[in-house]
Amino acid sequence: MENWITDFMEQYGYFGIFLMIALENIFPPIPSEVVLPFGGFMTTTSNMNVIGVILAATAGSVVGAIILYWIGLQLDVERLEKIIDKWGHILRVKKKDIHRADAWFDRYGVWTVFFCRMVPLLRSLISIPAGMSNMNFMKFLLFTTFGTLIWNIALVMLGASLGEAWPKINDYVGVYSTIIYVVLGIAAAGVIIWFIRRRQLNNTK
Repeated sequence: MENWITDFMEQYGYFGIFLMIALENIFPPIPSEVVLPFGGFMTTTSNMNVIGVILAATAGSVVGAIILYWIGLQLDVERLEKIIDKWGHILRVKKKDIHRADAWFDRYGVWTVFFCRMVPLLRSLISIPAGMSNMNFMKFLLFTTFGTLIWNIALVMLGASLGEAWPKINDYVGVYSTIIYVVLGIAAAGVIIWFIRRRQLNNTK
């Protein structure tokens, strides 16, 4: 896949970067840690420039995020409530659990979107719960764009500075991703334990 991505980008330039990053947001198996550094490397071998690559990548990323946000809108709280009415007894989830999660996202969602835009895989998926919680679109767009811009600048600049050694960035991003996933896993385990204990306490009352 990596060769196909780089060949496509070399052939179509800025548009190729825009399209690859838009698809990367919708289909995470297309890795931004390949597209962005190679885009940076291309600025050293073609008439493309760093600012143009960053702008094309950011535009593609935002377009992809908006598409996933719209998908999330179709799975709003009301539709989730209907699913809970039908399957909640099996999933052991109640409507109040959905409302609690929605309230949490309403309170912290913009910062969650901002920081998750700099985490591989999550940078794509976070747009869906943002839509599900009906986050204000302009806030979503603003924080998505800023988070995306930071990520894009970092990887494009690294690709430009490393030149032909740009593939090494994959190793660095892999370590970064592993650390982030471990931290998120620990946090998720803590939340699950807290949730289970809280339900047990409620059931004993």
